[in-house]
Amino acid sequence: MSDVALIENLVGKNRQLKNEIAKVIVGQEKVIDQILLSVFSGGHSLLIGVPGLAKTLMVNTIAQALGLDFKRIQFTPDLMPSDILGAEILDENRQFKFIKGPVFSNIILADEINRTPPKTQAALLEAMQERAVTVAGHHYKLSLPYFVLATQNPIEQEGTYPLPEAQLDRFMFAIKLDYPSFQEEVDVVKSTTSDEQAEISPLFTAQEITDIQHVIRRIPVADNVVEYAVNLVSKTRPEGDKATELIRNYVDWGAGPRASQNLVLAAKSHAAVNGKFSPDIEDIQAVAIGILRHRIIKNYKAEAEGISEEEIIRKLF
Repeated sequence: MSDVALIENLVGKNRQLKNEIAKVIVGQEKVIDQILLSVFSGGHSLLIGVPGLAKTLMVNTIAQALGLDFKRIQFTPDLMPSDILGAEILDENRQFKFIKGPVFSNIILADEINRTPPKTQAALLEAMQERAVTVAGHHYKLSLPYFVLATQNPIEQEGTYPLPEAQLDRFMFAIKLDYPSFQEEVDVVKSTTSDEQAEISPLFTAQEITDIQHVIRRIPVADNVVEYAVNLVSKTRPEGDKATELIRNYVDWGAGPRASQNLVLAAKSHAAVNGKFSPDIEDIQAVAIGILRHRIIKNYKAEAEGISEEEIIRKLF
């Protein structure tokens, strides 16, 4: 199948995919859109939201609809790296045998990732970046496609370990979940308090998703669109010559080069699912908030004046 045919096919399959997910998940369309863009781009996502917003159910439903294996890891203060990666044990023949941990799956839900110490958080770093893990000197490849969705709670700061900037930067999107609207909450209560269970039909295979990821990387991008993305990221750096007065006043640290790469890649995915064969500046702007939100470190002045990352990014457009 040609690249053009694959993209045309993706538009229809993406619509079907969202219809399947909507059988279980009420509302949250923007969140689902960003998670799917992340999957098609081969990136990872960080979900930020209060408890009870169906984050686990959402990821499980998306995994089922994509036809992928799904594992959930509950991060706790006593979780060890071997609990995630796996460990070598002596079998009955006195031979070392590697028992794979939950990280060996297509989609990983790292639930409440900021509840575990940095040593265990770092165990995910190699898996996220290299799609491989090293245990006891042995290198193990992870099955593709590989996608980490981490959640963190914005309000319960007691007993949490904030993710370091280096780890935050490995997440393509930071996605905020809001409370549902009144009508959406009514629909949620109706659907979850009955005995009916929706059946989710898998629409893809792992190989099809890997093929989509390769096609999206092959999509051509005009030089002015790449330059717009790099310029947007450069403006977030308070020490840079492109920084605006707003950035110098309210931002301590700006986004790095990985943000520029992710902006272009996510814009390609955004264009593809909307039936376009090349992204434009509107596609960059459509994905910019999710990609830059966690890469901008505000200063105390911004916190005191209640200025959000979203406001800062929008003013850069």
